[in-house]
Amino acid sequence: MKKIVFATMVATVCAGSARAASEADYLAAAAAAESANKEAGRLRNQWTVTQAALNAAKKAAESGNFDSAVKSAQEAEALAKASIVQATSEMQRWKDLEIR
Repeated sequence: MKKIVFATMVATVCAGSARAASEADYLAAAAAAESANKEAGRLRNQWTVTQAALNAAKKAAESGNFDSAVKSAQEAEALAKASIVQATSEMQRWKDLEIR
């Protein structure tokens, strides 16, 4: 199940658009990534690679490279969502292993 979810997220991130990204595209992608990362933090399962992708997105946006910024922000969102899936899955799985 986790592999399917992760593969779907990666496919979403890799699907490019034919037009150049704008600052508005970056801001929307960054907001979605930050929101997902906050949720991961609430679940106490933030991944360091997520923050690295967010930093890369911010750096690219500051230099005006919005295509790269959007791509990094989408990657950060996918990573944050994967960490959420991991956290929620592990909340149930330990019960399946320990409680009989």
